[in-house]
Amino acid sequence: MKILLLGKSGQVGFELKRALSPLGIIVAPSRYELDLAKMDAVNDFVNQTKPDVIVNAAAWTNVDAAETEKESAFGLNAELPRILASCAKANNCKLVHYSSDYVYPGIGTQAWSEESKTSPINYYGVTKLDGDHAIENSGSDYLIFRTSWVYSARRNNFMKTMLRLAESKRELGIIDDQIGSPTTARLIAQTTVLALHSNLKTGVYNLAAKGHVSWHQFAESIFTKAKLFDFDSALEKVNAIPTREYPTPAKRPLNSRMNVSKLESALNITMPNWEDELADTLEEYLEKK
Repeated sequence: MKILLLGKSGQVGFELKRALSPLGIIVAPSRYELDLAKMDAVNDFVNQTKPDVIVNAAAWTNVDAAETEKESAFGLNAELPRILASCAKANNCKLVHYSSDYVYPGIGTQAWSEESKTSPINYYGVTKLDGDHAIENSGSDYLIFRTSWVYSARRNNFMKTMLRLAESKRELGIIDDQIGSPTTARLIAQTTVLALHSNLKTGVYNLAAKGHVSWHQFAESIFTKAKLFDFDSALEKVNAIPTREYPTPAKRPLNSRMNVSKLESALNITMPNWEDELADTLEEYLEKK
């Protein structure tokens, strides 16, 4: 099997490169080898590579900057998936793409299912949904995985930001009215491999760890578990604050709970709890650090 992996330098891309390697030959161009903002170049590269599977881990992930840099965000999150889906159709290969909980309305308390109404509340969410629709309408063989609150031992993410701040800050204020499912890049990569190995049926699937938590509760768990690895912290107090006290350019969803029963049923698995995933990721990061 020949696999074309895009976005290898990101959190998910790094884990995918490791996890996918036993399945076959991995072609993973750097940003210098392939400019993903140039759609003609992407089309030519795919047609020349002739992969059996395209795995697209490339994305515009700066939610706030998407509000002003709309063209760039749309290019990576909507136009690139459209081109890749067209290439997948033309080359008779499978496309794996990663979407977001941000495509949902972000209200209420019920966990979102794949059949839930989509209605993004910020431009980042709009671009991700446009990318989903482009793939769904392409007629290609695809898997769209909608993920939530992604973090890892690499690159910038919530876990690493909390640990960095705790080294020097005595007090922090963390939002407690946004609820979601923290999900490791490693879990996303491992599930992707299982999906390809199992020849998972074309469609959209929510992919997240089990359980729901607020950002404040997530932070508290990070600090508590970090102490088990002798993490040196100056932190004395973690205050719970509402979203209104931490305004951002892009509106954030209050409800990012994800129902993953469709994926679990299709693969005959049980997704792990977010707390177990956190412990493993903290250990990896702090031992390396």
